[in-house]
Amino acid sequence: MRRCVEKDKSNLYENSDENNTVGNNEQIVEMPLTEIFSFKNHPFKIYDDEAMNTLVDSIKEYGVIHPGIVRPRQKGGYELIAGHRRKRACERAGFKTMKVIINEMNDDKAIIMMVDSNCQREATSFSEKAYAYKMKANAVKRQSGRPSNKKGSQPGVDLVGKKSYEIVGDKVGKSKNQIYRFIRLTELTSELMEMVDNKKIGFNPAVELSYLTKDEQELLLYEIEKEEATPNLSQAQRMKKHSKEGTLTETIMDEIMREVKKDPFKVTFSQERLKKYFPDSATPKKMEDTIIKLLEGWHNRKLREQQQ
Repeated sequence: MRRCVEKDKSNLYENSDENNTVGNNEQIVEMPLTEIFSFKNHPFKIYDDEAMNTLVDSIKEYGVIHPGIVRPRQKGGYELIAGHRRKRACERAGFKTMKVIINEMNDDKAIIMMVDSNCQREATSFSEKAYAYKMKANAVKRQSGRPSNKKGSQPGVDLVGKKSYEIVGDKVGKSKNQIYRFIRLTELTSELMEMVDNKKIGFNPAVELSYLTKDEQELLLYEIEKEEATPNLSQAQRMKKHSKEGTLTETIMDEIMREVKKDPFKVTFSQERLKKYFPDSATPKKMEDTIIKLLEGWHNRKLREQQQ
C-alpha cells in the first residue's frame, strides 16, 4: 500500500522508486507539505465537501496516485501548479508529505498548466472559470508576443496565428466569444459575482451587467434587495445601454427594476390596478404573498360551502 510518508529531509531528493527523474528538469519526490505553497492568485476554490471526503479516503488507502506538479520559488519552498485538492486531502488524511513532480517553468507556462489542470473539473463555478480563463488568456498573449525559435518567424505568430481567446476556448471546447463573455464577468463586483455563482442572476444578464460602472453595480445591489428580484436579460441590456449613454440614474434603474417580468406561466397585474390595494413601499414579493393568502382563504370558504 502506497502512502504519503514523512521522510528525513536530508534524504528527501534521493532517487528511489518514489523519488526518480521522469524527464528533463523533472523529478518525482515525497515533499513535506510545509514546503508546498499555493499558486499565487489561484482562482479555484477548495471545498471540504463529499467529493473531498472521497478523495481523502482514496489517498488514505492508495496514496497519491498522480503526483502534483510544483516549481521552485524564489522565496524558498515550492509553488504548487497542479494538485491543490490532493494537497488538502493529504492534510486531512494526516500525512506530512505529498508525492510531486518538480518542474522548472516560467510564470506564463505555470499559469497555463495550472488553469488546464483545473478547468476540466465538473464542479467549477462561473467565477472560477472567468478568472482562470482571464489568467490563461493574458499568459497566452504574453507568450504569443515572444519571438519563435523557428527561423523567420515573427512575434505574435508562435501560436499558429490564433488569438488568445481561441486558444483558451480550444482547450475547454468553447468559442472565442464564449471565452470573452466569461472573462467579462470579472468586471462584476464580488457581490454580483456571488449571485451569478448561486444562480440568482443568469449568465447572459450578468455579462450585460458587467458593463455597468462599479457605482452603478452598487446601486443595482440596493435595487435587487429592495425589489427582491434580479434583472432579466432585457432589463440588463437596457441598463447597459443607459450606462453607455451616461443616463443610468437611480430613477431609471428603479423604473427598470420595478417592471413586471414577462413569464408565460404567471398571471401579471399592472401597477395601476394594484396601487390602491398596496402601499408604495410594498415589494412584489409582499404583494404576491398577500394575494396568495387571500386566494387560499377564498378557496377554503368555497370548499366549506360545497360541503354544507
